[in-house]
Amino acid sequence: MKKLKVLLVFLLLIITVLTGCNKGDSPVSSSGSKGKSENVVNIGFSGPLSGAAALYGKRTLNGVEMAVNEINDAGGFEVDGKKYTLNLVSLDDKYLPNETGSNAKRLIQEYDTPIIFTPHSGGVLALQVFNEQEEFIIGAYTSEPAVTESGNSLTVRIPPNYEGYIEPFTTYAMEHFGKKIAALPTSSQYGKDWTEAVLPHWEKQGGKVVYNSSIDFAKETDFFTIVTNALKKDPDVLFIGGASEPTAKVAKQARELGFKGGFIIMDQAKLDQMKPIAGSYETLEGSIGVLPLIDSDEEAVPAFVEKYQKNYKEDPSSEVGLNYIAMYAFVEAMKSAGSVDDAKAIRKHMQDGLSNIGPDQKIYNIPSIDENGGFASTIVVGAVEKGKVVPVR
Repeated sequence: MKKLKVLLVFLLLIITVLTGCNKGDSPVSSSGSKGKSENVVNIGFSGPLSGAAALYGKRTLNGVEMAVNEINDAGGFEVDGKKYTLNLVSLDDKYLPNETGSNAKRLIQEYDTPIIFTPHSGGVLALQVFNEQEEFIIGAYTSEPAVTESGNSLTVRIPPNYEGYIEPFTTYAMEHFGKKIAALPTSSQYGKDWTEAVLPHWEKQGGKVVYNSSIDFAKETDFFTIVTNALKKDPDVLFIGGASEPTAKVAKQARELGFKGGFIIMDQAKLDQMKPIAGSYETLEGSIGVLPLIDSDEEAVPAFVEKYQKNYKEDPSSEVGLNYIAMYAFVEAMKSAGSVDDAKAIRKHMQDGLSNIGPDQKIYNIPSIDENGGFASTIVVGAVEKGKVVPVR
């Protein structure tokens, strides 16, 4: 009987993802229009626009939105002799995979979106249940390797696979602080997968895991108890991560409790976005994480930073930049494919999409897309040393 109940709950969840329709939130459309109009290509977005990860979700959306606005302001783009503009339609999924599935169904039915961006692995996995049948591409902003290793033919993973960070993060933290690590990552599936990758590598390199727990940032806002418990084990390094803002609060609380060691920061959290919450880079001294976009030496970055600051009144994070360049790559792929709505053809031409991006948009070096659908970006990490971020080669 117990197994039957579990099976029924699972089936109900799948039905919700496949047929659900989120009636509580109204889609936000960049053009204010609804439905599919001639010579307008609707682009979907489902991500956390409320709750603890709201700023993270908004920044991924900002990257797509900035590209959409630039393309439209330039007069649109031409495919097979016809001129098109873009309409970005966004929905809040509150970081919940079942909501992502419901939102995607709504975006497909009401807007016929050939591409839907989502910035979390749980949402991507929910969409992979049906995206091949419904024939839309998932613009997957997650470093989780499983989303492309699954063999889904219509998934494009935008950021680098997080496995590339594990060796340089481990080496830096051990050399600078020691071999005892305490893990306090986000409790999401992404956090669990990251933890299951980094801790065995840490031990393989001669390190010791002295504490291993997780934090549900959707429910917890005060981390005093769990951080205190971790610090009782006298770690040299704390492994933390999730959205930037709550991750920064964990780091800040650890410092307030007397922690003097280093931080390994999962790639979802960004050092530059953590800084204002932590109060200063001094609080994050000894952290190693993703190199902030504003510290990149790519030629197109300064002009991009200036444009973003003017429009959004803040510095652009890497999630902004990667989603921005991904939107341009999708448009270039449409041009090469000769279609704005054939998802299979667009996906087939994603290499052309990356190759044809203009120099002003090349704020990251992404020369290719691998056979599984992952952008082959160069891994560049940064560490906080003497109050500023420095590249670690």
